[in-house]
Amino acid sequence: MNNADKIYNLAVSGVQKLIPYTPGKPIEELERELGLSNIIKLASNENPLGPGKKALAAIQATLKDLALYPDGNGFNLKRALADKYAVDMSQITLGNGSNEILELVARAFLTPELEVVFSQHAFAVYPIVTQAVGATAVVAPALDYGHDLGAMLQRVTDKTRLVFIANPNNPTGTLLNHAYLEAFIGALPDTCVCVLDEAYCEFVGDGSADNSIAWLKKYPNLLITRTFSKAYGLAGLRVGYGLSSPQLADILNRVRQPFNNNMLALAAAEAALTDTEHLQNTIAVNAQGMQFITEGFKKLGLEWIPSAGNFVLVDLKQPAMPIYEALLRKGVIVRPVGVYELPNHLRITIGTQAENQLFLQALTEVLSGNV
Repeated sequence: MNNADKIYNLAVSGVQKLIPYTPGKPIEELERELGLSNIIKLASNENPLGPGKKALAAIQATLKDLALYPDGNGFNLKRALADKYAVDMSQITLGNGSNEILELVARAFLTPELEVVFSQHAFAVYPIVTQAVGATAVVAPALDYGHDLGAMLQRVTDKTRLVFIANPNNPTGTLLNHAYLEAFIGALPDTCVCVLDEAYCEFVGDGSADNSIAWLKKYPNLLITRTFSKAYGLAGLRVGYGLSSPQLADILNRVRQPFNNNMLALAAAEAALTDTEHLQNTIAVNAQGMQFITEGFKKLGLEWIPSAGNFVLVDLKQPAMPIYEALLRKGVIVRPVGVYELPNHLRITIGTQAENQLFLQALTEVLSGNV
């Protein structure tokens, strides 16, 4: 080991072995690599409609103040969220995307002596934040590609401090039954914090979002995380939030950095909450696109996992990486999910009608050998 590499030995043990999260390939990167243009990206579950008019207007109106620091407490956005969900402002934690909330809860509650329970095929950030602080990850086998809450509960011990649940789950899109989920939360010991990751809740449309908010009154160890990156089309601004008991939020806000949300993000998110037309259009486009793409899978003889999110996981019945790479050469970026122990699947974000058509055309050509 040379002198430069010795720096790795100075890092804490969990970080030394940590494999960073790999995001979907950016359009600019594929342009550089292959010299392509007119690329479509269906890899990162972004909103194909982009931000709404109200969010864009709020950004424009805020530009003149960029020399100033943002409100470190995010008062206006917290007030808007509190009004929307009928909670107190003291129950809200703002994050640089909901990912930061996941990191904050790990930093605040975990030590190397403690454990975290989550499911196989669940969001890759859960093991990352667990390992980064040196805690032990306890992974429960999935049930039909989703969370087996019974198996997860069996793995909860007096060392378990956090449980992560994604609902809908990323990358599989599976959705848990409301009663089943609440019974699980109620069965957890009060020494364990349940993190309910609802990044895709706006796409569900069955009232589950209202159900989980109501649970906050009964379970002071429940933390709900949500984001403006998906349905609200603000992924580039990185703004998310946590909803919890005031006591849990107080703990998270003690480790949260000041000014973790920039001024444009705060203004755009507050405006986006009032743009019901854009949200409804987003949900409608997603539903139509989901039906179109899954019908295309059916015509190709492919199976898929029914999804409650804005993406769908297709089973190619063969290693997915060669097909992923062939799609890249045709200017279509999707997401391989081998890191989730699903080497034969690709995750497809639902796009616009034109993007969905181009994807299915490219996939058909690749599967027929026209690469």
